[in-house]
Amino acid sequence: MHSPAPSLYRRPLPPQLVAFASPEGRALFDAARAAGGLESFFPLIEQFHTQADPAFCGLGTLVVALNALGVDPGRLWKGPWRWFSEELLDCCSPLERVRVQGITLDEFACVARCNGASADVYRPDAFGLAAFRAAVDAAARSAVEPALIVSYDRGSLGQTGAGHFSPIGGYDPTSDHVLVLDVARFKYPPHWVALPALYAATQPPDPATGRPRGWVALRRHSRPPSLLFTARCLGDGGFEALSAALDALAGALAQAPAGDLDVLLRALLSALAGLPLTIERRPLALSEQTGAAEALLSDLQALPLHARVAALAPPWPTDAATLLLLALPDDLWSSLSREARAELQPLLDPERLPPTVRIEVDHVRRQLADLSALTRQVACTRCAG
Repeated sequence: MHSPAPSLYRRPLPPQLVAFASPEGRALFDAARAAGGLESFFPLIEQFHTQADPAFCGLGTLVVALNALGVDPGRLWKGPWRWFSEELLDCCSPLERVRVQGITLDEFACVARCNGASADVYRPDAFGLAAFRAAVDAAARSAVEPALIVSYDRGSLGQTGAGHFSPIGGYDPTSDHVLVLDVARFKYPPHWVALPALYAATQPPDPATGRPRGWVALRRHSRPPSLLFTARCLGDGGFEALSAALDALAGALAQAPAGDLDVLLRALLSALAGLPLTIERRPLALSEQTGAAEALLSDLQALPLHARVAALAPPWPTDAATLLLLALPDDLWSSLSREARAELQPLLDPERLPPTVRIEVDHVRRQLADLSALTRQVACTRCAG
């Protein structure tokens, strides 16, 4: 009989890293504050959070950042309260998949964007050490916006584990040390790390993508998240399967007939049924959103396209199927014949959409652009605390 694996309670911090609460860590804190490099620390530490699952380092980090940025989730958390926790970040990739596989840098950005943030992604193969230092310094001197998130390889810092996400909480320019607010507090405390060493830790390729990790600058988006609808990939094939399915959809459109709009739409809807994707309608939880949601649904259901789709008994709910057709990327329609495009154009023209529908279509289209840009080369764990 095999003996059970030993239970773990924290790990010793490698000697090249400086524990936040140690005398040396406190001295770095004082020096950083005197130099103006701790402006982001206080908003972040107010919202600090331990990741809720060993593979949730990305989601746990995003919870800290979104709450520190003051992004309103627009959905209920518990009781009457609106607040971000990991279970609210169920877009782009299903939570059950993240729990097994973690998330990549681009998936992290995708989840951030569909929850009300803007996310600018940087990688060390395109941005050098000086650019990283400038980003860290600028973020540390600002009152959390941007919130700077680093995705790095733990092994490069002498820690156990592989890929990890953490917010950057401060910077001491004199010693060139960065404060890493590790969300796996069950494993390592917050710690200071030499900035060149942290930059080097972003360089090893993520086995899931073959690309280096990097850093993300998060800001509160000027527009809130989508009101009712969100997109997620489905199935075990992940984003690679979605990319292949969109290519297959383009091939099907190239064969679609012209001259009968209902036949064309039926062919489109049949092809959509094969997408490993869902457009889900979120339950409306906030009473102040009721009027806006009713106006959106009324305008969507009044569209001529909605009526044509409903008459064809689509494989998806009619609202979602109509929204997806409106949100599909423009280059997908280029494979249609000229005659077929001419038939569809009046139904898909964004200039003819009511503002309520156009805004929701723009949200879903951005999500689709993020999702179609993601590929999953191999299935592996990207974050294990």
